[in-house]
Amino acid sequence: MARQKKSQELQTIEYMAAIAVIFLVRSLPVAIVRAICAFLGNAVYLLLAKRRNIALLNLRSAFGKAKEDREIKRIARRSCASFLATAAELVKFHFEAPGADALKRKGYGTAEFKTLFQKAKKIHDESRGCIFVTPHIGNWELLPYVSSLVGIPVAIVARPLDNKYLEKLIYDNRTANGQVIVPKKNAFFTLQSILRQGRSIAMLPDQATNRGVSVNFFGNKATTTPIPAILAIMYKRPIVVVACCRRTGTGRFEGFVSDPIWAGPNPNEREEILRLTEAMNRQMEAIIHKYPEQYLWMHNRWKQYGRKKEFLY
Repeated sequence: MARQKKSQELQTIEYMAAIAVIFLVRSLPVAIVRAICAFLGNAVYLLLAKRRNIALLNLRSAFGKAKEDREIKRIARRSCASFLATAAELVKFHFEAPGADALKRKGYGTAEFKTLFQKAKKIHDESRGCIFVTPHIGNWELLPYVSSLVGIPVAIVARPLDNKYLEKLIYDNRTANGQVIVPKKNAFFTLQSILRQGRSIAMLPDQATNRGVSVNFFGNKATTTPIPAILAIMYKRPIVVVACCRRTGTGRFEGFVSDPIWAGPNPNEREEILRLTEAMNRQMEAIIHKYPEQYLWMHNRWKQYGRKKEFLY
């Protein structure tokens, strides 16, 4: 069933509410904003029973008996707060131009941070473009600004918003900061063109999809988009897993950049797609193991589909 379009009045109300929230968040110090997000995260955990149950089920599925139930519940609560903090932090950076300078002014252009992502820049330069992927962990929305900081031209795959005013507010600011936005629907052919131009692309591939392949994720089969693997094979570009996570108690971030995952000479293309996709998942798992409370556990990652569609290209 097609999603019903929002009325003009509702879109206007949402837009005005967003402007008020943006004004409030920008006027408060980051530490206070994160404290508010922690409080609201607890409210989300308590009030949204469906999302809470999905998060708990996902955590138990991922960690089994390795974590006690009390720890599972603590991680689920903090995951809710982390998701809200991601949105609030985005406001802090997103509406300050240019984005790379905003990162520097707020202390994230440190030598350590830049050195790590220079590794990503080196891989991009040597490969003439990469397929950067990140899980929904920490603040994934900061990564495009980090790419700008170190000089990586990257196009970002994003889902269009169902509010035209909010979409203009957010995406116009992104493009003004040098980001290229690729609508998620029917993005495959656009991504091919971008890779041929020597640019990199960035994707969030860790959500269930009925057009995915079934590979291991935390020891359980999960449908995962094969697009990064297909592009890696077609254009001989590496998949690189990146992330930006909050360091506990410091107000700063820790970055992650994996070694490049290259397609091999396997003549069986489907086998190679599965191998690359599972290798990508393992790299994402390693980051999530370190900061499980910052991962988006509320999404139904291991969703089952009655009749799965094949990805055609």
